[in-house]
Amino acid sequence: METGAPLRLRPDELVRYGRHLSLQDFGLEAQERLKSARVAVVGLGGLGCPAVMYLAAAGVGTIGLADFDAVDLTNLQRQILHGTDDVGHPKTESGARRLRALNPDVDVVAVDAKLDASNALAVIGDFDIVVDGSDNFPTRYLLNDACYLARRPLVHGAIFQFEGQATTFDARRSDSPCYRCLFAAPPPVGSVPNCAQAGVLGVLAGTIGTIQATEAIKLVCEIGDVLVGRLLLYDALDLRFTTVRAGRDDGCPLCGSSPEITGLIDYEEFCAR
Repeated sequence: METGAPLRLRPDELVRYGRHLSLQDFGLEAQERLKSARVAVVGLGGLGCPAVMYLAAAGVGTIGLADFDAVDLTNLQRQILHGTDDVGHPKTESGARRLRALNPDVDVVAVDAKLDASNALAVIGDFDIVVDGSDNFPTRYLLNDACYLARRPLVHGAIFQFEGQATTFDARRSDSPCYRCLFAAPPPVGSVPNCAQAGVLGVLAGTIGTIQATEAIKLVCEIGDVLVGRLLLYDALDLRFTTVRAGRDDGCPLCGSSPEITGLIDYEEFCAR
């Protein structure tokens, strides 16, 4: 997608991002792309927190924070964007405050609302890339469908107990699958326990969230090889990464040759959170 001419860096920004500028195959052009970029992070939980902090530190010019929840004491075991004093306050509020302290040049756009079929396209339409930091199936399917219809790259991540996964879906590419190519429909209600029921290793969220930030930065800067068509699996107990092929499904109900899904669907009543 066209994002216009990259914004120029000020002298103090040349100092702040000096370690980036010294990187071969990165340099000034990539950093200026970051400054011009608009990245939305949906969900300021275990995945979204590390992802958004590294995006802000890296110099992404505009970061959208989409979440409708408040900080809970149980969040603090893994959601490093928030602190004890933030308990009871909206996650977008504490998140915006933390990011502005980390990098005051970042334009933080807070979306303190629940994404659904009525507003998802409008929200993500304001951004170049979407990072999925959600923790529930309704939002994952909603973001997948919205990003496909809007032709926005979607950086996916998920964690469960001691295991995590990450990949990137890019509807602009003919070879890219979407989330439904891998998982055509949401699971039955109650078939998958949530974090409160099953538990989750806090540091696992940091590993996967950081990978998501890496993918978003590579997409913005057009460097390296993103995870399109590959699903990265991580086992924290064995400290093992495995990559498996995740090809496009011609029978996919969204992006296949005969699509059945042409609009957004709210799954709240039909699958587990």
